[in-house]
Amino acid sequence: MASTVAPPSTSPPSPVLDRRRTSASVILRSVLEHGPVARSTIARLTGLSPASVTDYCARFTERGLIREAAAPHRSGGVGRPHRPIDLDRARFVVGGVHVAVPYTTVALLDLRGRVIAEKRLRHDRTEPHVVLANAADGVAALLADAPGRTPLGIGVATGGWVDPDSGTIVEHALLGWRDVAVREVIEARTGLPVHVDGHARALVNGERLFGRARGSRSVLHLFAGNIVDAAFATHDQVHYGPRSQAGSIAHLPLAGGSERCDCGRTGCIQAELSERTLCRRARERGVIDSSNPMHVVSAAAAGDPLAVRLLMERSRMVGRAAGLLLDVLNPETVVVTEIGAMYREDCLGALREAVGPERASAVAPTSFPDSVLAVAGGSVALDVLYRDPLGSAGLTAR
Repeated sequence: MASTVAPPSTSPPSPVLDRRRTSASVILRSVLEHGPVARSTIARLTGLSPASVTDYCARFTERGLIREAAAPHRSGGVGRPHRPIDLDRARFVVGGVHVAVPYTTVALLDLRGRVIAEKRLRHDRTEPHVVLANAADGVAALLADAPGRTPLGIGVATGGWVDPDSGTIVEHALLGWRDVAVREVIEARTGLPVHVDGHARALVNGERLFGRARGSRSVLHLFAGNIVDAAFATHDQVHYGPRSQAGSIAHLPLAGGSERCDCGRTGCIQAELSERTLCRRARERGVIDSSNPMHVVSAAAAGDPLAVRLLMERSRMVGRAAGLLLDVLNPETVVVTEIGAMYREDCLGALREAVGPERASAVAPTSFPDSVLAVAGGSVALDVLYRDPLGSAGLTAR
């Protein structure tokens, strides 16, 4: 598979290049948000000159990112017709990889972040080289079944401590991984450029580009899966911190928590809210006999009162965690990826109630309930594209 994305440049950015990158990003994101849309409308929305918009759109068309809509639009039935433009969803895709504890999700996404193919690969072994090789081969298999689609690159997301600059999973405690060179391994196997990030940060970018957080000035994302972590963005910039360690909330104390943590304390957020804890409690009460949290959701849907109670209790505790982060960061929008709130209105209500009435309206479940892990992986690559669609981290000329 030939690469269609150049590696990031090591040259220091110049003010002119920064302006061009920003203009290209703003225009392409306007097409994403409003397309099909006339160039004159983009100029009005962005404040850029019509000539600049026309020039950038010509470059995007040359590279296959946008296309003219089929029918021109004539304003008021007079004058020269406008030909609206839209993203070309038929040509390019990105690969998405999300590495979870029991399985890896591989997917293909179009330029609007829509999942067009997805597969789950269960982990028979969890050694890094085995999991990553299977992930790379899984993406390759999806591409082989999508003739006519050109891959731009692959995004990889996972929990734990991830360093995007080096493309490394620094630490993933539940998998027992340390200093795993994800980018290097998957690039070598696929020949495609690979971008790596933590899944909470990836989903902030997914919500910002394709979800309900679009347009929010500040966004907090709380991810409560087997790993519990968070990400925070202001004005389209995700906060990473030194060595990209921001968002690690596993050992923050959670009021009312009773679960013993591996660190020796009681009530740490991850120990209390992990899906592992939910499934263990469900097994102890005879609700399920597996380690699959969706089985708890299914039992609740079938009317099992214990399953409903377990999900409600967990969502309520997730709401307390969200409230704690709200107190510290005060974001405009809070997005929560949590299995109860994703599938049950009563759980979402319990979560919002725990946050408190004054701020409950700011809290929403993930925009991608049926494909959240696939979107997490793909969003890593798509964020790179939309930040710099014509530059060193975006598409090369063809």
